[in-house]
Amino acid sequence: MSPEALEAAALALPGATLSIQWGDDKVYKVGGKMFAATDGAGSNLSFKATDIAFEALTESGRARPAPYLAKSKWVRFDDVSALDEAEVQDWLKTAHALVSAKLTKAAKRELGLA
Repeated sequence: MSPEALEAAALALPGATLSIQWGDDKVYKVGGKMFAATDGAGSNLSFKATDIAFEALTESGRARPAPYLAKSKWVRFDDVSALDEAEVQDWLKTAHALVSAKLTKAAKRELGLA
């Protein structure tokens, strides 16, 4: 998957925004909460995963626990270009849904998620 396609997929999700943090990292958020992040070049990808996906991806060696966020079930892929575009889109949708589910009812309404 190209960095441009990744960015387009993340920003196509309802209420998603892009923030540049920690130097030049691209952080994708919904309601001010992170659901995915890449380095400035878009060469790696970290995102919030379900408990089952976290275990499956890390135990199989496809991904590794994301630095600083592993306790929250975030995974990291070091090479975005080697990933299947449809699979990444599904992971981003799931990450977005996991994070947006924890937003307040008011925030969900404001973002058009309720």
